[in-house]
Amino acid sequence: MLTVALPKGALLKDSIHLLKSVGLDFSAFLDSSNRQLQISDPSGTAQGLLVRAQDVPVYVEYGQAQLGIVGFDVLQEKKPNIAQVIDLGFGHCRMSVAVPSQSPYRSAIELPPNCRVASKFIHCAHDFFCQLDIPVEIIPLYGSVELGPITGMSEAIVDLVSTGRTLKENGLIELDCLYQSTARLIAHPLSYRLNQYHLQHWLDEIGKRSQPQVTHSP
Repeated sequence: MLTVALPKGALLKDSIHLLKSVGLDFSAFLDSSNRQLQISDPSGTAQGLLVRAQDVPVYVEYGQAQLGIVGFDVLQEKKPNIAQVIDLGFGHCRMSVAVPSQSPYRSAIELPPNCRVASKFIHCAHDFFCQLDIPVEIIPLYGSVELGPITGMSEAIVDLVSTGRTLKENGLIELDCLYQSTARLIAHPLSYRLNQYHLQHWLDEIGKRSQPQVTHSP
């Protein structure tokens, strides 16, 4: 049976709406009284797994799910061995560098060498500053990253930004955008190549209902 890994959190509702439009109904995951983490589509066509967004590519990479939906930011951070097949066009946000509004810096390239940068996206932050040839100390924070510069523990942060409201209300401003992020449909590489569980059919149907074009980036 086809298995789809679905992300808890902000992408879940749109993910379920999209899959329902192609005949895969996992709406039970939206029921607040439901505590099941694995459910079957009423048609018996597929089953869904409800997992943390960071775990979606893990389930897909190891073949426990043939398809998954996850943000591009997670893929950039984890670099999983999956096939990234469709940009789904929802869940828009951006990975950005931000500093306190009173900071003298107005571009990431102006940050001093060996400054501290707080982020939960450690690899993304590291790669970005390596490209700028600026040695920085990355402080891993997995809660409210904005507290890094607020408390003086860091000079800057690298984090996802949607509306920018959280930054503004905490006295921070964006300097630079590392990349734009949207939800992506990913597939288990071998299942994708062998068209197991009629994957190509589902990819074609989902692709028709997604705004961007199929990327076919293995």
